[in-house]
Amino acid sequence: MTSTPPPTAAPQKAEKPSLSGVKIKQRKGVAKSQAKFEPEEFAEQLLKFLEPVQENDWEGVLQALDKAGNTLDYRKYSDQFFEIFFTGGLLAPGGSYLDEDIPLSKFSVFASKAADIENVKPIVSTLEKLIRRFKFLQKPLEEQNLSNLIQYASRYPVEERKKLAVATALLIQMNLVNANVLLTLQKEHLVKEGVSLGFMEVVFRTYLAENSMDSLGSTLRKGGVKDPLLFFPQTRRSQPGLVGTHFRSAGLAPVADYFSRRATRETRDSVVQRIKEMRGADVEESEKASDEDVVDFLKEVRERHGLALEEFVPIVWDALLSVVTWDASAEKHDAQALKEVKSMAPILEPFCNNAKCEIVLINTIQVNAHEDTRLTKAFPNILKVLYNDDVLSDQAILYWAQKGAKPQGKAHFLKVTEPLVKFLEEQSDDEE
Repeated sequence: MTSTPPPTAAPQKAEKPSLSGVKIKQRKGVAKSQAKFEPEEFAEQLLKFLEPVQENDWEGVLQALDKAGNTLDYRKYSDQFFEIFFTGGLLAPGGSYLDEDIPLSKFSVFASKAADIENVKPIVSTLEKLIRRFKFLQKPLEEQNLSNLIQYASRYPVEERKKLAVATALLIQMNLVNANVLLTLQKEHLVKEGVSLGFMEVVFRTYLAENSMDSLGSTLRKGGVKDPLLFFPQTRRSQPGLVGTHFRSAGLAPVADYFSRRATRETRDSVVQRIKEMRGADVEESEKASDEDVVDFLKEVRERHGLALEEFVPIVWDALLSVVTWDASAEKHDAQALKEVKSMAPILEPFCNNAKCEIVLINTIQVNAHEDTRLTKAFPNILKVLYNDDVLSDQAILYWAQKGAKPQGKAHFLKVTEPLVKFLEEQSDDEE
């Protein structure tokens, strides 16, 4: 027999050295994150830094805020910082001051002497310089703080609301925030009370004081501000031409023209798409919409968007031309163009009931013929077809030839239409 070896003792774990009596120092970031959240204390300390600064000493304000940022936690208290910066004090949910008895900051947007660029820009420029020093402040300002303040716009006195609008325009202009902060104004309570429109008017007026409409349009587009009707009360949105009429009466004609042009482009795109669905190459001949159905559709679109006939005629022409499937042979394009225009005439005629609309149509065709060689040679005969089918009058064609032609290919088109113009002039003389 083999003997069993005696059991061995279990290995002992070595004891780790004790750190008793040694104070472990926390990292600064950890200590700040674990600190108690005390917004009132933050506000009190921030105002103390600003107390010694004299009125209108914006360099002193910047230095005080810079110094405060080295002591106070701007990152943790960014909401409170911007509430004080814009309104002068801490806000309760709903937009009222948290404590009405506490004195407000004398250096805030609301403390500006007037709601204009001269008085609001110094405080906003101070913020711009401060953000260069504390870059982390820009993100919360752009993503939440300014939007939060705007959503309470109806709770502020009218003058303070205007000051906030001026500041918002300046911040957008300085690229400190995106124009998407304006989408907050589409909230129902702001739209219903008319606050949104008033706010937008001040923003537009302020921005345009130092920038072009092209710049504002680009800024709005990048910010996703696409449909101006969403800033109007629901009960008014069905009014024809509402946007253009409103901003024009508010003294903002460039804004009215911008939204009008954009609405026209969007309408054109939607009409072209719908006409393709009604009469495009992919639609069976038996299923294509009749002229009457197309005219009814176009009339409904024009009425819904409140477009003048002279604005709408080019849209109709472009839409009808978009469904043409051109022959592969260039030699057949002239004959095909006349055939297609002949088929368009019954649809064009209801929208050309005055000389102005007719001249707009001729100019639209002229520009198309200049750009599209398939229409170039056929141009004079296109005018003949439309004249014979009562779409164009002799007065409109004669006016176009005398002083209404567009610059694009003007000399060429006037020359090739000379026989038609001469015929109409002689006919006019005979009638007299």
